[in-house]
Amino acid sequence: MSATTTDPAPAPAGGPGPEPARRSAVRPGDRIFSGLSKGAGITLLVIMAAIAVFLTIRAVVAIRANEGNFLTTFEWNANADPPVFGIAVLLFGTVVSSVIAMVLAVPVAVGIALFISHYAPRRIAGAVGYVVDLLAAVPSIIYGLWGALFLVPHITGLYEWLDDFLGWTGVFSYDGSPARSLMTVGILLAIMILPIITSVTREIFKQTPKANEEAALALGATRWEVVRMTVLPFGRSGIISASMLGLGRALGETMAVATVLSPAFLINISVLESGGGTFAQNIASQFKEAGAMGRDALIASGLVLFLLTLLVNGAARLIIARRKDFV
Repeated sequence: MSATTTDPAPAPAGGPGPEPARRSAVRPGDRIFSGLSKGAGITLLVIMAAIAVFLTIRAVVAIRANEGNFLTTFEWNANADPPVFGIAVLLFGTVVSSVIAMVLAVPVAVGIALFISHYAPRRIAGAVGYVVDLLAAVPSIIYGLWGALFLVPHITGLYEWLDDFLGWTGVFSYDGSPARSLMTVGILLAIMILPIITSVTREIFKQTPKANEEAALALGATRWEVVRMTVLPFGRSGIISASMLGLGRALGETMAVATVLSPAFLINISVLESGGGTFAQNIASQFKEAGAMGRDALIASGLVLFLLTLLVNGAARLIIARRKDFV
């Protein structure tokens, strides 16, 4: 005899159906925190918009009164009648010095972050991490004084070596002038942004899933292969974000650059020759003596720096978003 199974009796018509899921009660603290978070985000957008509007209004006044081409003029005489000024030299100096800083700082910062997070013993990693965090807290004027009093007099040997081996390129030709050049500024900026990039990258590397690393080790991978196959791919977006954070400081650095760089409104093909200018350095050095039109001209250059920073950060966000789509 086979056992028979009986289906459960259907619910009577008109009876109560399945009990709906209960909605979790929203606590007052959650509502307050949500409102504060939204308010903080909206406030930030309002502040950014207000800054953009202020810079644009003052910049338009100066650009309309300018007798030269704002984008290509090498001269800066905003207090003259009529005023003549341009951002060609400032844009060139800002971009070149920041690129030099990034080329020097990013590989070293990633290496230090890997050493702290995956190679060094715990005690040594803690000490090195503490020193890196301490360097990030040093004021920029201290870096500037160190650069002017120590780096500039002692870097001429490196310049002569670069001139001997790479002077034929024109980019690294050295004429023996004082080393107050864009190269010196780039090296100083690299030292300044190194702690920021290292700290952020180190924290990203520490968040690499341990299961992925242990799986690679179980398959016979060496420590470098584990880093190359698991840690670096996982932290790629973080490296880009940390680099853009450091680039933002390099683009806007003021006092250190003003202390080291010899101001001159000319574009040197060689980054080792003395002279040049950046947006922040020019604003800091000329704002005190500028008249009404001169201040508007400086604000116009500040608007270009503001847009350049937004462009760089926007490009970084697009790169990170595209890499996430491919993963």
